[in-house]
Amino acid sequence: MEHVRLDGEALTLVFALEAGGTADLVYLGARLPEGEDLAALVAATARGRHESQPDVPPVPGLLPERKLGWSGTPAIQLRRGGETIETDFRLRDWQAAPDNLELTFGDAALAISLSLGWRIAAAGVIEAYAVLVNHDEPDLELKRLAAPALPVPCRFADLTTFSGRWAGEMREHRRPLAPDGFARTSARGKPGFGGGNWLILHDRESEGVLAAHLAFSGDCDTRIECDNEGSADGRAVLQMAAAQPHVETGFPAGSVAATPRAVFALAANRSTLAQRLHAYLRAEVLPGRKDWGPRKVHLNSWEALGFDLSEPALIRLADDAAALGIERFVLDDGWFGGRRDDTSSLGDWVVSPDVFPNGLGPLIDHVHARGMNFGLWVEPEMVSPDSDLYRAHPDWCLHFEGRDRPTMRGQLALDLSRAEVREYLIERLDALLRENAIAYLKWDHNRDLFPTAGKALWQSLGFNHVLDRLRAAHPHVEIESCASGGGRIDFGVLSRVHRVWPSDNNDAIERLRIMRAWSQFMPLEVLGSHVGPSPNPITGRRLDMDFRAKVALFGHMGVEADPARMSDAERECLAAHIALYKAWRGVLHEGTLWRLAHPDPNVSGMMVTHGHKALAVAAQTAFSPVFDAAPVRLAGLEPEARYRVTLPEPWPGKARRYLANADQWREGLTLSGTTLMTQGLALPLTHPETAWLIALEKLS
Repeated sequence: MEHVRLDGEALTLVFALEAGGTADLVYLGARLPEGEDLAALVAATARGRHESQPDVPPVPGLLPERKLGWSGTPAIQLRRGGETIETDFRLRDWQAAPDNLELTFGDAALAISLSLGWRIAAAGVIEAYAVLVNHDEPDLELKRLAAPALPVPCRFADLTTFSGRWAGEMREHRRPLAPDGFARTSARGKPGFGGGNWLILHDRESEGVLAAHLAFSGDCDTRIECDNEGSADGRAVLQMAAAQPHVETGFPAGSVAATPRAVFALAANRSTLAQRLHAYLRAEVLPGRKDWGPRKVHLNSWEALGFDLSEPALIRLADDAAALGIERFVLDDGWFGGRRDDTSSLGDWVVSPDVFPNGLGPLIDHVHARGMNFGLWVEPEMVSPDSDLYRAHPDWCLHFEGRDRPTMRGQLALDLSRAEVREYLIERLDALLRENAIAYLKWDHNRDLFPTAGKALWQSLGFNHVLDRLRAAHPHVEIESCASGGGRIDFGVLSRVHRVWPSDNNDAIERLRIMRAWSQFMPLEVLGSHVGPSPNPITGRRLDMDFRAKVALFGHMGVEADPARMSDAERECLAAHIALYKAWRGVLHEGTLWRLAHPDPNVSGMMVTHGHKALAVAAQTAFSPVFDAAPVRLAGLEPEARYRVTLPEPWPGKARRYLANADQWREGLTLSGTTLMTQGLALPLTHPETAWLIALEKLS
């Protein structure tokens, strides 16, 4: 038995490797001292065999198999002629460097090999992947291929998962991990509104957390299996896989199948976990992030005009947007073909002569003249039965021959496994981008994928192919991933797009929860955050502009409402917050995010620190049971440093009457980091829909 350690700045992985045998991850934790006796570390956690185990208790390790009596799901499932092949992979070789390890396995009875890769990436985030090669084995079928398994350290006894629905994404659920573990398989062709492949494991004796994610935009199979009787040490085993393998039926000689990246992050608490994942994304995942520049304020036409489009109405809307300080004007649905409602024309990506007799050029020129750039909504993966495309190519949609073609939202899904479909989409979108000065695409995906006929995986791969081709041809066009809101948000899609749409629900109270959940995994600059209309079209709730705008400021800010329907006071308030966003986005989009705690569960807070500045928001969503709410305690400050603290205006209308020493807050109070993090700030957070911004400048 040999031991290999990989070190990040703050963590260590220790692997136990047996040539001709197994490979196991025996330590995942804080960085070990140099010279730690790894053999002694392993011996200190070894357990003796008990009565109901096999004579040689199985170690699932990094590659769980059913051999030797382990009762869980195998990482690899092969079949031949309809019969399951029981595999027996043995470790043949490994190559190690300080921050990465590659392991090679073989099965003596099969001409196949398996490679498992482990890497400590930026910010100490761990990546793992598997590659299976069929060298010369006939008639194989590959039914399952998981990324390397993670033996879960026993200290992680609780699990947080996420569920959701349209307009209600990412609801947290915490539960004990044992004895029944966890299993979830998505079946919509995308991760789904519940963030189906996001997990957080908790150390009950501390705030320590371990996050896991599969960087894949299709269906995912995630499971944690607890085997407290049969395995060698009682650890749970976490596996993540694409719900269908990369070769879905046949796996002929010469084939190669690779898993998506599994991503793991270890942290002392949830704020630190968010910071590690944000730093990793910024450094290694987000495409060309260093060249993005400031994140422009959007106005999207949907809530203002819907399908009631005309060139004069859009020019009026653009003028109103520019007057608020908007920097990007986005034309949503209804601009193409015969699309006057949501029942037709998806697939006909040609500018509608009925709405734009002279093309998009005059509108785009007007938008540019008002100091904004131009964005456009598309939904390329779908087709309407009432469309020129469908009439010409009815076989291009996902379907079973001779059976009904059920619609969802009045549309069908194009079959992206077909090369001609992919080429059609690339040609049409490329033409739009070449013929028009379009700076941004809002790429939507509103329909679940059914019937897939075994093609769900190929839909995801086809989507990646189309995106990659378009990005190569138009590298300066920003792309947003939207799937009826947050239905397709993962680290895989984030390697190809510049922002995501967390939810179709712009209700600010709902967005506080949704943004807090998504920002656990991704930074604010990629999370679209818009001021919606009041009353909200989804919840029916009426919310003050001050509250809506302050909530939207913590993200990639935009507006999804008609300024013409706002009062003068509302437009003035919104313009003031857009100016605040522009002044602070360098902090919000480059800085370090901290989750703020408060004893009132209806008070939500977050804070971003960057250099000598910081900005926080504290928002109350319900009527407080006490008149004087507990002070808001800040985070992430230097205890000995002095900070000038102000409350950026405009202030919330009702709550401002209860603010003591208003003039002092305008001038600024000088307080130590210790005071701000321990005692906090007494702010009026008594009434529903009240939000305060807190600005800090480090003085010494």
